[in-house]
Amino acid sequence: MALAQSLPPDADPPARTVRVMLVDDSLVVRSILERIVEQRAGLRICASVASAREALDYLARESVDVVVLDVEMPGMNGIDALPHILERAAKARVLILSSNCVEGGPAAVEALALGASDTLAKPGRGSFSGRFADVLTDRILTLGHQQDFPPPLPVAQRRVPAPVSAVVDTDQPIDCIAVAASTGGIPAFTNFLANLDPRVTAPILLTQHLPDAFMEFYARQIAMITTRRVRVAAAGMAIEPDHIYLAPGDAHLLVVDNGARREIALDRRPVDNGCCPSADPMLDSVAEVYGKAGVAVILSGMGRDGAAGAARVKSAGGTVFAQAPESCVIWGMPGAVAKAGIAAATLNPDAIALMLGSFLRGTTKGRRRQ
Repeated sequence: MALAQSLPPDADPPARTVRVMLVDDSLVVRSILERIVEQRAGLRICASVASAREALDYLARESVDVVVLDVEMPGMNGIDALPHILERAAKARVLILSSNCVEGGPAAVEALALGASDTLAKPGRGSFSGRFADVLTDRILTLGHQQDFPPPLPVAQRRVPAPVSAVVDTDQPIDCIAVAASTGGIPAFTNFLANLDPRVTAPILLTQHLPDAFMEFYARQIAMITTRRVRVAAAGMAIEPDHIYLAPGDAHLLVVDNGARREIALDRRPVDNGCCPSADPMLDSVAEVYGKAGVAVILSGMGRDGAAGAARVKSAGGTVFAQAPESCVIWGMPGAVAKAGIAAATLNPDAIALMLGSFLRGTTKGRRRQ
């Protein structure tokens, strides 16, 4: 009370210190990480432990904001521990710090699908300073200040909500669904796909910010939860119903109409937002080729990638959905779309999927052009 009264009326409250737990079996790595984190204003190490069991014991007594978790550890590894950590620390964000990330290892991608908020490649022991230290602490701070909204749940723990009403013209057809996602986007897209009516046969284009090394494994992982065929996009591929096309990690995914059919094109030119792959070129091409039959879905992610492209989709007569903040890890990308008034509705991923089910009149009759 005294603090609140001492602040000027228009002053912002003091920034909350982010409580960080380190979980890594290497004492040397933990010591280095402790120094990096403690030197950054606004961060504080509250626990530094050598095993997942120790982490779970601590979380049974104390709360944390961010868990920095290694994957390869003796005993219970990071992947096995992740569901237990998310359950025990309901509001904590988990950052996977693993050498697997640099190779696009399956364990890191699996962790993202299970509900981890972000991943970062662990460098060699002589490379922890400089740029890595800045990137690590920036990400911890970003995740730590996402406490206003609950973290996304793994798919197995999600419940389908009651039908959601929104101001959307459900008489419009769907010929293509283009999805943009970044941090937090993997569990969000999984949730979306798990709740999408199988009668919605429109092809899905997905730009998810991941390194190129992740993509083939991520495609296989998506294929495990859907009957659609899942492919990493390559130039010249025909765009077909009941398919999902992933942007490769080193190029923007575009759709082009060559007169005979609609097919994939790849573009590696830099874009204004600096992302590669970027959702903006993908959405621009969807607006041009599909017009009012195009749908854009903007899921959790940092920054503004997708906002300009979503505006193009709307201008062409298409429909734009943005993920609601309460289910986002970071409400950057969908927030930019929602705040600009571009989104027809702002909903959780499962509710967006249910809403698209009401477009079935346009997706099941006479919409098979390739």
